Amino acid sequence: METVMISLIAIAVSSFILGYIYNRNRDQIIIQERLKTYTVKEEKAYLPPELQLSFKTRVINRSISTIANAFKKFIPQNEKLDYDVRLRTAGNPYGLNGDSYVVIKYIIITISIIIGIFTKNILYLLLFAGAGLLLPDLWLRASVNRREDEILKQLPNFLDLLSISVQAGLGFDAALQKVSEKTPGALSQEFSKAIKEMSIGKPRREALRDMAERLNINEVTIFASAIIQAELLGISIANVLQVQSQQARENRRMQAEEKAMKAPIKMLIPLVIFIFPVIFIILLGPAFIKIMETL
Repeated sequence: METVMISLIAIAVSSFILGYIYNRNRDQIIIQERLKTYTVKEEKAYLPPELQLSFKTRVINRSISTIANAFKKFIPQNEKLDYDVRLRTAGNPYGLNGDSYVVIKYIIITISIIIGIFTKNILYLLLFAGAGLLLPDLWLRASVNRREDEILKQLPNFLDLLSISVQAGLGFDAALQKVSEKTPGALSQEFSKAIKEMSIGKPRREALRDMAERLNINEVTIFASAIIQAELLGISIANVLQVQSQQARENRRMQAEEKAMKAPIKMLIPLVIFIFPVIFIILLGPAFIKIMETL
C-alpha cells in the first residue's frame, strides 16, 4: 500500500513539474512549431507523374484506354467531340476522354439489356435498358455540376489572395503561381495548368482563354477576359483583380440568395409526398376506424 501511495505521489509531482515547465515555455513551443512548418522541408523521393496517381486510378485508366482503342473505329465522331467537351469541363474524371466514355457507356447499356433479358420480363427489360442509357449521362452531369460549384466557391477567395499578392509587389504570373501552390482545389489545378502552358512559351492571353474554354464557367470567362483586356490596354492589373474579386463575391452572394428563395418550393415535394399523407393517417385514421366499426 505504501509503494502505491509513493508511486501516485511521484506521478502527481512529476505531472505538476512538467505542466509548470510547459505552461512557462508554451509561447516559445508554439512559435517553434509554427516556424518548423514553414522552414523544415521534407525531402521526397522523385516519382514519375504516372506513379504519383493512385493504383486504382492507374489500373482504371489503363483498362479504359485499352478498351477504347479496341472500339475506337466504331465511335461516332460528333458524339465523341460532344463528350470530350463535357468531360473536359468535369475535369476528365478517371482520365476519361470522349472515346473511352462512349465505349464505357455502350458497355453499360449492353450489360443492362442482358440483365433485363435474363429477368424474362418486358417491363424490367425496359427499366434496365433505360437505366443503362441514362445513368452514365446523369453521372457526368453531376460531375460537371459538382466541379462547377467547387470552382465558384473557391473563386472569390482565390481572387482576393491574387489581388493581395499583386498589391504586395509580385508580378501577375508570380502571384498566380504562388496562390495556385498554396490553394488546393480544382480552380488551382486549372490555373497551374495555364502557368505550365505559359512557361513553355504560350502567350498569357491564349493560356487564360484556353483555361476559360476548358472550364466553361461564366465567372471564370469574365475574369480571363478582364485580364486579357487589361494587358492589351495597359490597365493596372491590381485594380482589375480587386474589382473582379468584389464582383465574384457579389455573384456568390446572389447565388446563395437565389438558392435560399428556391428552398421552400423544393421542400413542397417531400412535404406533399411523405409528410402530409402520414399526418392525414394519424389524424383521420382513428376516426375512419370508428366509422368502419359503426357501419
